[in-house]
Amino acid sequence: MADPETGLRARLIDVGVDLVSTEGVQALTLREIARRAGVSHGAPRRYFPTHLELLSAIARRGFTDLAGRAAEVRGDGAASPREQLAALGRVYLDFALTHRGMHELMFRHDLLESGHLGLRETSLPLFSLLVDLVGRARPDADAALVAGSLLANLHGIAQLWTWGSLPLATGADDVVPLLRTALEAHLGPGGR
Repeated sequence: MADPETGLRARLIDVGVDLVSTEGVQALTLREIARRAGVSHGAPRRYFPTHLELLSAIARRGFTDLAGRAAEVRGDGAASPREQLAALGRVYLDFALTHRGMHELMFRHDLLESGHLGLRETSLPLFSLLVDLVGRARPDADAALVAGSLLANLHGIAQLWTWGSLPLATGADDVVPLLRTALEAHLGPGGR
């Protein structure tokens, strides 16, 4: 039989995941999460002493989901590092654009900096995968710096696309050409 304490903790996180998905980060108050979970507004404090701890638990779910999607990119390893980077970029942009609230929450500096639930460590495997692929695609470069720059570029594409700025400025109706251009900027012309 499931432990009711563990069940309520998981329910609070589930409610938070649903809330951030449907209404965005601004809706993630302790009071609203408790109300939707059907508990008193003080109940979340038994499991999450601070609001940041609950937000970190919700963001952790996002990183777990994104990491699962990213793991599929590795496949059987037959694709070149550049092809894998293109696939990883598509996965990242798709996640960012279809899970906008979660994406925003996951990369909040205060959550990553807080150290709650090892959130920073939860985010690192995705970056490590990016570094590995960049290192294999560009053995001549500092893979961590190029990967960081590429990640910042992808994050910026996602954010500016969400705001409507990139479609307006570029006339693009899809992010794929922007992804292709970002990869060329960081890895050089195709074929490597």
